[in-house]
Amino acid sequence: MSQDITRQLDSIFKPESIAVIGASRNLTKWGGRILSQALSSDYRGRIYPVNPKEKNILGVKAYPGVQDIPGSVELAVFTVPAAQMPTVMADCVKKGVKGGVIISADFAETGDEGKRLEEETVRIARSGGLRFVGPNGNGIWTSAVRLNLAPFPTPMNGPIAFVSQSGSFGGMASRAAMAQGFGLSKFISIGNQADLTASDYLEYLAYDPDTKVIAFYMEGFKDGRRFFEKAKEVSRIKPVLIFKGGSSEQGARATMTHTASIAGADHIFQSMCRQAGIIRAPVIGHLFIMAEALIGQPLPKGNRVAVIGTGGQGVVTVDACSHYGLEVPELKMEDARRIKEILPPQAPMPRNPVDFAGGARTAEQEARVIEMIASLDYIDAVITNSPRLRARGADLAEQIKVEIDGVKAVSLIPEKYGKPIIMMNFQENHQVIADILQHAGIPTFNTPEHCAIALFALMRYAEIKKSG
Repeated sequence: MSQDITRQLDSIFKPESIAVIGASRNLTKWGGRILSQALSSDYRGRIYPVNPKEKNILGVKAYPGVQDIPGSVELAVFTVPAAQMPTVMADCVKKGVKGGVIISADFAETGDEGKRLEEETVRIARSGGLRFVGPNGNGIWTSAVRLNLAPFPTPMNGPIAFVSQSGSFGGMASRAAMAQGFGLSKFISIGNQADLTASDYLEYLAYDPDTKVIAFYMEGFKDGRRFFEKAKEVSRIKPVLIFKGGSSEQGARATMTHTASIAGADHIFQSMCRQAGIIRAPVIGHLFIMAEALIGQPLPKGNRVAVIGTGGQGVVTVDACSHYGLEVPELKMEDARRIKEILPPQAPMPRNPVDFAGGARTAEQEARVIEMIASLDYIDAVITNSPRLRARGADLAEQIKVEIDGVKAVSLIPEKYGKPIIMMNFQENHQVIADILQHAGIPTFNTPEHCAIALFALMRYAEIKKSG
């Protein structure tokens, strides 16, 4: 089955040619926006605008119909009104098109007539073996061929695939990933799931070499049983994350008019996620925090965390860890004494959290403390402040080199001890430090809660892998 779904969906995510049906000069219309996005991305395949009233659109020769295109077309992007979809879909089947992305709305989410049009479109597509995304979606992004068919800036290539039942989260996903230095392998706005469903995308992404973490925003499922059965398999291969809309009674009602989905009882959904090995994000912003942590850090052996911070920051971080079920064990006295020798004189005896008490220290000192803590057999992970360049006065270049060497020493600790490190940073990091940490896969977050939820995801996925 995996080979079948890979072959089918490669026509969508690795097309050598695309036709934009309903292409327009007007960039306020979907046909203009999508064509413009495709042309401005780094896609190197052939792009064919289709519009019976135009001969040239945005500098590209246009064709009256898809069957008038002289070459083969692998992927069709539909931006025409719903009433026209059965006709243009039939033309694509005759042309031999194998993949589609339906941006158009006014289908099952609007009532009986829309449902009839949706069912007829599906019937025609399946008669020709054409698989499609949507309808009522916001398009896709695929890093495999650098093709952007979504109305937001082209993302960076990266290892997170984001499958969303709401197109509006696509722009947020792109910005959130890029803000943390990560890109997307895929963005898929799945809309009504008339043909391809969440289960199909899950199966495809399990074997996608560009994807390391799969993240979903879902409101309801067309094939819930199959999705959870498939997730149980896929979650042993790659982390599967989900944020679910419609968890409240009012939100569940809203999903019917949004994507024609039935949300279902939240407590049942929660139980199914746990059984299937899906990690559930409590809020949408946590989805990508979790994903970033899972990309490059080793999985911890347990849930015991050491916190390195200053004053109230350490206290708040411990509280956040406790909220997510993470243990913050007190350091043994002999270990505390060894660590105290490295801390500034005014620092209290470290118990966990370890407090530098605002004292001056170098990145090299921080690295020694972190490594000493990471070496302890009763600590599984570390949350600490991001190192900073604190060089001052004479011999500035030499001091900076020493500081950078300390940051590099920190970057080696996760792999050396098989324990994750999560960084907290209240200010913008120096680019050299940011580059070192990113290369090592060490994520940096701005709040104690974000650090705790990142570690929770790592520890939860470690449990999932063990249970498999």
